[in-house]
Amino acid sequence: MKRQRILVAYGSKHGATAGIAEQIGRTLEEEGFDAAVHPARDVREVEGFDAVILGGSLYAGHWNRDTMRCAHRNAEALSHRPVWLFSSGPVDSSAERHEIPPVPAVAEEMERLHAKGHRTFGGSITAGTPGLVARTLVKHGKGGDFRNAEAIQSWAHQVGEELRADGKA
Repeated sequence: MKRQRILVAYGSKHGATAGIAEQIGRTLEEEGFDAAVHPARDVREVEGFDAVILGGSLYAGHWNRDTMRCAHRNAEALSHRPVWLFSSGPVDSSAERHEIPPVPAVAEEMERLHAKGHRTFGGSITAGTPGLVARTLVKHGKGGDFRNAEAIQSWAHQVGEELRADGKA
């Protein structure tokens, strides 16, 4: 039986969201899917994929521009396959404590793309993150890596289970 192909496309300014996307891809591969992980800015078409996961970092309540552009560029094709969205951004433990709803622009994309779900994961700002804002946050003890590997893997597993339940895998 042919392995179902899943695209995990991400927009990441400093690499934390890329790390989440790679972990989602690895988890799906371990579950028997053929996962391809690519920066959203490089995705020109999604026709060769059976399902798509789009993820973007959040900055000041806005989803990553590359991810938004990818969603708009591929809107027609995305409407014909299962789609899930994820965001990364809170640099605190809030994503651990409760489900964080999508920001308004992501909620609009969910509706427009008929996305099957969305998840917000913690983000990461560390001493190695470039930029004045990052340095200031870290200097004042507000930084850290709040990505939770177990939560990411669990969500990827749920996506795989949904695909199997829908008879798509």
